[in-house]
Amino acid sequence: MDKITYYSTNGQSPEVSFRGALLKGQAPDYGLYMPSQIPALDKNLMAGFAEQDYPDVAYAVLHAFLQDEVPAERLRELVDDAYDYPVPLEHVTDRKYVMRLDQGPTASFKDFAARMMGRLMNHFLEKENRELYILTATSGDTGSAIANAFYGLDNIRVLILFPEREVTPRQRKQMTTLGKNVEVVAIDGKFDDCQAMVKKAFGDPDLQDHNLSSANSINIGRLLPQAVYYFYAWSQLAAKQDEKATFVVPSGNFGDMMGGMIAWHMGLPVEKMVIAVNENDEFPVFLETGRYEKIVPSKNCLSSAMNVGHPSNLARLVDLYGGRMDEKGAISKQPDMASMRKHMTSLSVSDEETRATIAEAWKQYQLLLEPHGAVGWAGLQKYLETIPEDPTDKLFVVLETAHPAKFPEQIREILQFDPELPPALQGLEEQEEHYLHMAHDYALFKKHLMGSKK
Repeated sequence: MDKITYYSTNGQSPEVSFRGALLKGQAPDYGLYMPSQIPALDKNLMAGFAEQDYPDVAYAVLHAFLQDEVPAERLRELVDDAYDYPVPLEHVTDRKYVMRLDQGPTASFKDFAARMMGRLMNHFLEKENRELYILTATSGDTGSAIANAFYGLDNIRVLILFPEREVTPRQRKQMTTLGKNVEVVAIDGKFDDCQAMVKKAFGDPDLQDHNLSSANSINIGRLLPQAVYYFYAWSQLAAKQDEKATFVVPSGNFGDMMGGMIAWHMGLPVEKMVIAVNENDEFPVFLETGRYEKIVPSKNCLSSAMNVGHPSNLARLVDLYGGRMDEKGAISKQPDMASMRKHMTSLSVSDEETRATIAEAWKQYQLLLEPHGAVGWAGLQKYLETIPEDPTDKLFVVLETAHPAKFPEQIREILQFDPELPPALQGLEEQEEHYLHMAHDYALFKKHLMGSKK
């Protein structure tokens, strides 16, 4: 196989190495980096995953991409350090499982991507003796995961933007109680506004000497680690080597979904990807009609981290299916919609359905879900109603993306009890917060960045 390079989905920037794509974050033409080829994993290698731990699987998947840029022994050290927590696969009924991606240091699936990305960045920066200034927009869990993953690193500074009224107090405190090299700014606006400001900063010529990079899912360094847990779930649950799994992915900015699509193209046996969204239903409408219209402003739903009216990673999905979408959502070349519809389906779940699902899942199965996982479980139920065959013997895996204790107000209101706090969330209430408030104004944000350079 030829060496893997990374090109921009907008097609106007030079191809770069993984290191270049990782440290830059977004391509100069505002596009997102994609690998020039997706390596296929050997079937015998995948068969061996069933007897291996999570770091073993992570090493195999990431080595396929990084073998020309990160020495094997060093990569092994990084994955062992990043993934020192369990990945529970909770059986619910028949062959339906919930993969709980909430056991990391910030109790969110974002830990899987952020911890690996931070270690890879640090690996390259140490070799070059240089600094980075990470800009990240968050709708909830990304910010805390990035803050935790990069906290205390001497050669990386982090600035996190979040929509002031659309994260939970617990999510906010996971970001705002750290300090040191982590700065947090509350924006009077929506997540899409925060994300747009970050993207604009990356393309601003006045900020080119600030060594800006991104830790959002626009960074390819976030996506590749997210392919790993799809392989892990399949390897632990598949009844035979070629059995296909259906994955149900609660989705907002579509980074998690793209991780699954990369895994599929690497050879993971997948029956279908079910993309469950909240009332921000721009993708289900696009998949059905072939016409894409952003939702501006995005709708504020119970599953707050999925309040995205224009998913950045949709440009990558369109590219994967032969089309082209720019950073603003304009499609200049239509993707292969027939193949896309064959491989995936997308369903919208209302807040009312989300609440009902949390209540019903607990009553029927003692399955404790928070709003995002509930959107996933509800998406599975809706999907099952559309397929004619008996699903009893088929393998379904629903991704639970955050710990229920991150949403105590909703759980308390619906189920009348407080979810038990995992170690990662204990003691937050007593810690002092530090963060700035800022209007949705790029000029103010740019001024702040210009004044923050050391």
